[in-house]
Amino acid sequence: MKQSRPIFSTGLLRKLASIAVVVMFMLSCASPEKPFDADKTLDYCNIQVERALSEIGDADRMPRNILNNGKSWNLVPVSLVDWTIGFWPGILWYDYEKTRNEAVRRAAVHYTELLQPLTTLPAYDHDLGFQIFCSYGNAYRLTGDSRYKQIILNAADTLATLFNPNVGTILSWPREVEPRNWPHNTIIDNMINLEMLFWAAKNGGNKGLFNIAVTHAETTMQHQFRDDGGCYHVVVYDSINGHVMQQVTHQGYADSTLWARGQAWAIYGFTMVYRETKDTKFLRFAEKISDLFLSRLNHNEYVPYWDFDAPNIPNEPKDASAAAIVASALLELSQLTDNAEKAAIYKQTAIKTLEELSSDDFQSRDKNVAFLSRVTGHYPNGSEIEASIVYADYYYIEALTRLKNLQ
Repeated sequence: MKQSRPIFSTGLLRKLASIAVVVMFMLSCASPEKPFDADKTLDYCNIQVERALSEIGDADRMPRNILNNGKSWNLVPVSLVDWTIGFWPGILWYDYEKTRNEAVRRAAVHYTELLQPLTTLPAYDHDLGFQIFCSYGNAYRLTGDSRYKQIILNAADTLATLFNPNVGTILSWPREVEPRNWPHNTIIDNMINLEMLFWAAKNGGNKGLFNIAVTHAETTMQHQFRDDGGCYHVVVYDSINGHVMQQVTHQGYADSTLWARGQAWAIYGFTMVYRETKDTKFLRFAEKISDLFLSRLNHNEYVPYWDFDAPNIPNEPKDASAAAIVASALLELSQLTDNAEKAAIYKQTAIKTLEELSSDDFQSRDKNVAFLSRVTGHYPNGSEIEASIVYADYYYIEALTRLKNLQ
């Protein structure tokens, strides 16, 4: 299958032009409103972190979600190797970066080091990047502890064992190979885990990890997207000859629809790949898939429905996690793009998204101890709908930290 050229349709170009006009008008006008204060919003995050720590203390399990009208985090054992278990220590490290609170640092160390057994196991699935780089990656960034560095390098080598050179991607779900007859399956979420491979290759690890990450990104770009830039959640390949067998969804509404968090993973992932490679084909692609996401947002609404094509909009759940992921990615993309107009659009959209996420509609505040509510986890499975989920909080505090640094 040949990769489609990133050519926009006339309708999409009109929508993007409209967005550009609105954003440039907003930027040119003196607004009476105070600019969004990322630093102050990070203070809110710290309040919620301290509330949560006062409840769970030094538990030996990780926060995952808060469902329905719950007040406290539901915890999962590390032994379950849940894909979300790296986000809570990552949140704590970001909070420590802001506050330099010693109690938060101790908690971050405690929860990070709970994950060390993961690096001694064979590769369970692609989620090692989420689990280890969000936790140990931030820990090493802020402490320089050489023990943490070695753990990341070990995890990168383990993740690389799932790479199939016949296909050109990392196997995402070994557990689904036999039950679904998916010989080599790759999900769009896997793009995020490439960052750990890039980092390891540049920080004393196997240099071949860089090529694995690039090849995975190139193959994903070729086979995981429709002509308009919308992504499939899952691509199933023949593990021997690399031929595409299926392009399907798992968590979106249908195979052909635009699942919001899947597109968010793609935007974040390809932005990161361009940062690491400086190859403009990845920049152009990151812009293309970002522009599609922006064109599908409702007027003056920046938090998307869980699937842009869900049948009962506006009576469908929103997904604050997709918005948080995209806000963080767009802040980075605004600094990387060589197009000044797009840079302004991406940055302003990220800020407006964070403003909306920080409103009464989406912040948890007194409802529970998380940062955000109204997150949709797995709608087709009926799980974690209109919930607080830890990965939404992680990308929210990351986006706020990135904006604070820009401000």
